[in-house]
Amino acid sequence: MVIGAGQAGLSTAYHLRRDGVGFVLLDHAGGPGGAWRYRWDSLLLGRTHRIHDLPGMPLPAADPDTPASRVVADYFGAYERRFELPVRRPVDVRAVRRGADRLLVDTSAGGWAARTVVNATGTWERPYWPAYPGRESFGGRQLHTADYRSAGEFAGRHVVVVGGGASATQLLAEISAVTSTTWVTRRPPVFRDEPFTEELGRAAVAEVDRRVRAGLLPGSVVSATGLVPTEQVRAAIRRGALRRLPMFDRITPTGIAWDEPVEGRRERAADVILWCTGFRPALRHLAPLRLREAGGGIRVEDTRVIAEPRLFLVGYGPSASTIGANRAGRVAARGVRALLPPAATAAA
Repeated sequence: MVIGAGQAGLSTAYHLRRDGVGFVLLDHAGGPGGAWRYRWDSLLLGRTHRIHDLPGMPLPAADPDTPASRVVADYFGAYERRFELPVRRPVDVRAVRRGADRLLVDTSAGGWAARTVVNATGTWERPYWPAYPGRESFGGRQLHTADYRSAGEFAGRHVVVVGGGASATQLLAEISAVTSTTWVTRRPPVFRDEPFTEELGRAAVAEVDRRVRAGLLPGSVVSATGLVPTEQVRAAIRRGALRRLPMFDRITPTGIAWDEPVEGRRERAADVILWCTGFRPALRHLAPLRLREAGGGIRVEDTRVIAEPRLFLVGYGPSASTIGANRAGRVAARGVRALLPPAATAAA
């Protein structure tokens, strides 16, 4: 069984199909596209850092001014059809438990028993909201990156953007073009003037892989690579919109506040707080397996979970990128094939 039909899940399915392994692919969404189908319309194809090709079928050429959500949904849908992938949707996976010789999977479409499970549920379903004093008292609107739709809805309101990652800078660039903003981060952001290199990417992924092998939380790749600004973000920097302030200490009913003055003020009024604070792996359905290590993460080597060898995690840790997800799918399929008896491999 493969859970999740995003980049990592489709890559795994491709390799399983090619290797003659019988499987089913469950996806909770109403249609193809993975997390991309939920991205805001202003995230145009030409503004993405790159959507990596799925194995066996390149991403077709498309107008760079088309929303990326539409392009990717069409691409993933065509991919599922071309390779006749057995996707069942919408199916919600509620829990995975150990059976005598199978993993037992409880879903909205009934129960399943699988020799192996490849989990490819990504992070989009689990936005991270950090706890700050006074958050419940705020009288304005609070939303997360996952809730964002367009900058126009914030016109005339002061928006505090929280977070130092790529999504924060991209949304800040958009919102600051239509209204006033304040940008706060825990650490000063580091923008890269030089191009992003393969060596830098490999080093960042290697650090995340080290953490995952040790059973620690994966951590952020951008913390190791720095921010590579798009042209839209560069334009916002030139007009002075990306002026960072330190993280506030608390939230008030009317805005944010610091214990020590920042630019001569302890408080700043706000109508909206936009939390661009990232996501966590969507793994709650795996809780019955009790996989967490003392360091807070799940120990994984070559996508295989050490505490449950019949389970593989793709799109987790070092494979939580489009290019990493492709490689992880290939590695997971190879691991699945090695666990199955010969009779299980010609049924696809």
